[in-house]
Amino acid sequence: MKPIMIGVMSPERIRQRVRAIIGGTYKPAPGEPKIWFASMKSLAEVLSDENRELLHVIVETKPSSISALAKTTGQKPWYLSRALKTLSNYGIVELKRRKNHMRPVVKAIEFRIVAH
Repeated sequence: MKPIMIGVMSPERIRQRVRAIIGGTYKPAPGEPKIWFASMKSLAEVLSDENRELLHVIVETKPSSISALAKTTGQKPWYLSRALKTLSNYGIVELKRRKNHMRPVVKAIEFRIVAH
């Protein structure tokens, strides 16, 4: 699994960067972060100890659904759904629909953080 590059910079600088990309005046380099956080605090909330442990459990057990993951971890399915949705929004987890179940698939367990 390849590490994900994560950037941290002020919301204003993130907006300026997005405008420059959309306007065609800036093209991100291949190694630049694709995921950006407005603060270290928000990054810490998403990559909390609990969420990182959850990522490792998913990699090790390869659950077929959120319900199966709930049985493995002892957590409530609604709690896992919320955590997985957040991780999915940042591209750290992919939620694959299979019939009427969502199967979590981890995209990375290693992260490189760049703070501006």
